[in-house]
Parts: sequence; C-alpha cells; structure tokens
Amino acid sequence: MIDKSKKYGIVGLARSGIASAYKLKELGVIPFLSELSPAQEIPAAEKLEKDFPCEFGGHTKKLLECDCLIVSPGIPLNTFILQKAKEKNIELISEIELGYRIKARDSKIIAVTGSNGKSTTVSLIHHILTGLGKNSLLAGNIGDALCGYDIEKPGIDYIVLEISSFQLDLIDSFKPDVAVLLNITPDHINRYNSFEDYTLSKVNIFKNQTATDTAVLFMDSVEIMHNTKEIKANKLYFSLQNNETAYAYPVDNYIQFGPTTKVPLSNLEIRGPHNYANAMAAMLAVYALYPEPAKIAEAITGFKPLPHRLEFVGSVNGISFYNDSKATNTDSVRSALHSFDKPIRIIMGGSDKGESYSTLTSDMQKIVKKAYLTGDTSEKMYQTWNGIIPLECISDFEDCVTKAYNDSLPGDIIVLSPACASFDKFKNYEERGEFFKLVVNRIIKENEKK
Repeated sequence: MIDKSKKYGIVGLARSGIASAYKLKELGVIPFLSELSPAQEIPAAEKLEKDFPCEFGGHTKKLLECDCLIVSPGIPLNTFILQKAKEKNIELISEIELGYRIKARDSKIIAVTGSNGKSTTVSLIHHILTGLGKNSLLAGNIGDALCGYDIEKPGIDYIVLEISSFQLDLIDSFKPDVAVLLNITPDHINRYNSFEDYTLSKVNIFKNQTATDTAVLFMDSVEIMHNTKEIKANKLYFSLQNNETAYAYPVDNYIQFGPTTKVPLSNLEIRGPHNYANAMAAMLAVYALYPEPAKIAEAITGFKPLPHRLEFVGSVNGISFYNDSKATNTDSVRSALHSFDKPIRIIMGGSDKGESYSTLTSDMQKIVKKAYLTGDTSEKMYQTWNGIIPLECISDFEDCVTKAYNDSLPGDIIVLSPACASFDKFKNYEERGEFFKLVVNRIIKENEKK
C-alpha cells in the first residue's frame, strides 16, 4: 500500500524511474522527479515537466524534503545526495520494492537473480507458465519495468521478475514466493567494495522469505551454498553434476527432473551447460508453485533462444557466426567457450568492468583458434594472453569482424563474446549485438556463392 501522506521523490529518470512516477500518479500521489542529465538528453523530459515537478541537470536539496526516495538501479548508493538522504533518515527504496508494496495480493512472485543467465531463465519460466495456461507477467530488468503494468489489479497469476543486485540493494519488505539464485561470479566489481559485498547483495533476495516460500539454488556454487545456509525458505537444488541429492540434474542426454521425469536435451533449443542449468532452474521455479513435473517438462519445449545470447546469426562458405554480445563478463564467456566442441575464433573487448581476464586463459587455450581484440580493453587483454594464444588487436569493430571472416576456413566458427560492457562504443549490449549482426549479414550477402 502507498501512504499518501508521504512525499515521494524519484531519483533517476530511466525506464524504472519513469514507470514509478506514473504509477504513483495513478495512485493519487505526485512525486518530485530528479535527473542528473540535462533535459535535452531525456527523450520524455518535455512530457515529464508537464506532468510532474522536475529538476534536470543535477540532484538538489529538494530531494531531501521527501519522505521516501525511489532510486533508479543505475545510481550508485554512495552518490552525495543519497548519502545526505540517509543521514536524514529518508527512506530509500527500489522500483521493485515499490511494485511489491502496491501489487495485488493474489499475484504470486517468482524472482530470479544471478550474475549470468537471468534473462534466459525468466523467459523460460514465463514460457512454461504461458504453456500451462497461466496468466504470467514478465517484468523487471527485462522488458518493461514492474510498475509499468497494472499490478495493483487482481487477476495476474504470476509475476516473473528478473532482478539485478542493484535493485536488491534497496528492498525492504519485498518477498518473492519463489526466489532463484542462478550463480555468483565476479561482476560489477567497479560498483561494489568487494566480491563479498556483491555476493551479499544477491543473497538479499531471500531475506524476507519464510518456510512457506521456496529458494531455488545452484548446488555446484560454493558461494551460494555457503551464503544460503541460514535462509528460512524451503530449498530446491539443481546441479550440473550427476548429483542425485539435487532435484534436477543432467544424465547422459537428458535432465532428470524429480524422481521420475526425464527431459531430453534435444527438447531444448538452447545450447551449452549454462543453458541446461537455466532450464533446470526455470522448471524448479514453476514446480515450487505447480508441482506437475511431466506437464512442466512438456511446456518447456519450443522455447527459442533470446537475442544476443549465443544467437546463431548465419553462415557463409561453411563459416558460422554466433552473437553472444550479452556476455559482458568473464563467466559468460566461459559458458560460451564450453558450448562448442571445436575450435572457435572469438571477438572480445569493450569497456572495462574491473575483472581479471586471466581467469579465462585455461579455457581459451583449449578452444580458441584466434582472439580478435577491440575496444578499450584490447591492450589489457593483449597483455594477458600475449604468447599464449594467437591474438590481433583491431580498433574498428567492423574491421575486427571482417578480419575474423577473412582469416577463416570452411568449418570455422566466429563468436562475438566480449567479456566486457559495451559503453566504449555502443549504447548497450543490444546495440553492439545488432551491429554485429548487420556486419555479418553484409559479409554473408557479399560472399555467398551465386
């Protein structure tokens, strides 16, 4: 519920901030909006200024007149104005927390977090629920913000949420009926003081759960097993080992799902062990609220891979291209490397997130025929692997893709899997992936046999 006697502020006018503002307005509250960027850089600025009291180009002390601030996930919590708000005991919450407070009580929440695989897993869960005839809403870090939907109205069976650590940093009462933690690997180290702080942020998803709720956990992760010992939720485990203590695990060419249900890997159109883990997590998340393994196994078939996640783009003259632009950290690249059984040519590089690329060295030696390095991190990567695997630094992204093709022979595989964010040259990983596909399609058109 919303306390209409309080004054609300919105800090940051990206997707979730704007959704929060209009949801509050629908509920009879006019929040104060504050954005660091100038108005000319915010496409919706003109309309926002008509609908709300706003400030652009900086966060001022006006925010400190509010009782509660809804903070966009992209804003670091050590920002000066937020530190001042904490000193004044102003409540800081995320848009996810706001959505939870206003949602209809009959909607069940399945929330997914982890360093990698979140979008694929929530999309799988939504696909399964839809296949089972349920009214499922997919929101959070994927698609539209949670508050962009009529979540306060009854009738939505399930709300499936992709949640980042940034969103979990500012939850208070948020309590999912099912919480999924896929994995924890170093990421966003430039935002957190340590890997331990990042880990604790992820584990925050379980903090309000009780014994009537369910936690779906990756049994193979030492960090997850160590940090979830004390959580109160009922636990369901999945594993990539042939581990009969887990409720879902792979055996030969199928996934054992519960005591009797077998899901052939051929039924899944996503490739690689990491995606089998995502599929197991998705099935368990649905099972926790709908304990019909055979029906769930049937409903998961037909799911298509998401764009930019080991997405097959096309082939020409026996040379295949895969777009894995979503691989913005080393663990995602490791998953890509494990998804191929023959040597690949890999395109890497982008803006630095503070990771050590040496963690990939052993896997790259086994599978990488040559690495093509581009972007701000190319020199750092070159110093890491010089003399270990064949390397080439090419500053222009399009030239990098073209050179990889020109070096290739029939049967070769070219994979864009950057291990970095995209902000050195692109707005986001989607723009980078779309540009890669544009270049690849040009190469295919120019070189296909007539």
